[in-house]
Amino acid sequence: MEEAWEIASATNTFPEICGKVCPQDRLCEGNCVIEKGFGSVTIGAVETHIAETAWASGWVRPPFPAHGESGRSVAVVGAGPAGLAAAERLRRRGHAVEILDRHDRPGGLMIYGIPHFKLEKPAVLRHAERFREAGIVFRQGIEVGRDVSLHDLRARHDAVLLAPGVYQARTLGIIGRYLKGVVPALAFLTAANRHALGDQDADPDGTLNARDRRVVVVGGGDTAMDCVRTAIRQGAADVTCLYRRDRANMPGSLREVANAEEEGVRFAWLSAPVRLLGRDRVEAVEAIRTHLALSDPTGRQQVEPVAGSEHVLPADLVIEALGFDPEPYPLLFGAPDLAVSRFGTIRIDPKTMETSLPGVFAAGDAVRGASLVVWGIRDGRDAADAIQRRLDARAPS
Repeated sequence: MEEAWEIASATNTFPEICGKVCPQDRLCEGNCVIEKGFGSVTIGAVETHIAETAWASGWVRPPFPAHGESGRSVAVVGAGPAGLAAAERLRRRGHAVEILDRHDRPGGLMIYGIPHFKLEKPAVLRHAERFREAGIVFRQGIEVGRDVSLHDLRARHDAVLLAPGVYQARTLGIIGRYLKGVVPALAFLTAANRHALGDQDADPDGTLNARDRRVVVVGGGDTAMDCVRTAIRQGAADVTCLYRRDRANMPGSLREVANAEEEGVRFAWLSAPVRLLGRDRVEAVEAIRTHLALSDPTGRQQVEPVAGSEHVLPADLVIEALGFDPEPYPLLFGAPDLAVSRFGTIRIDPKTMETSLPGVFAAGDAVRGASLVVWGIRDGRDAADAIQRRLDARAPS
């Protein structure tokens, strides 16, 4: 088992977290060649068991430098999966690492975006504690561009890694979107996670609690599934997931859909919101039936409304789970020369992972768009390797 842990942790910074939150049904297990009819090896459960055994046995050690201190330092902006994975790898190589993060706890969406029932928060925080023991410095509640400038970070460190994630929620562009009781998914999930962590000010006025409310969640991804299942656990009177496509075209995990149905969530397939009804606060969602038409250039079928199929769903709480877009990073960081793509993600050289600013690298969702924890880990590790190559190239002869 100890050898299994060494192998698992060699390529994955947080194997037990991936075992808990990654959609194995459409990744490793879903691609198993004997899956049909026989059932695949339960990769997620296996890696979780190996890692939990390692923690219980004391095999998980701080990432101390393998060959002494290098005399170099790296600033990492963002304490999510990508930033933490890069920091761990850089520290092992002897670099001084400083992590700056806007939240009050490290972990990013692993702490505030993924529900506690899927990922217990101590499973994330214990990794951060090991990192501190190795000398990695965490500066929480710090916003680069507000509390410290990117220019200052570049001046103080040999390299900077931008891994801020994507936090700008997409919203419903329909009438009634600003009524009370209409909330973004991340605000709802953050309040629930803060409550689980024991924060007394998680939701002081109760506006982000689903108890005894009729809840409609708009969206069909994994975040939508997190919202509907959280609402059920909070004691909602009724929970409906409104999605404009059908079950087969849902982007979220089908295993999560099955779990939600088992827990009592109702799915309104092929339905899209038209407007939100209510005077001061939301009282109902007016929706319209849809059908899938011809495919667009990407190969995905387009959604078209069915004339005359409008219907009303009563709702006291409407949660927008439509995904996330990049924030305006050049403005956020006070760095107008930071190049971004037409989608707003940070543009990097794919070979070096360096941005348009010399010595500044980027990784994770801020580069690829909202994605999975496992991709954040991979990107962070790759970025650490890219930073190492640059530091080696600039080493004095």
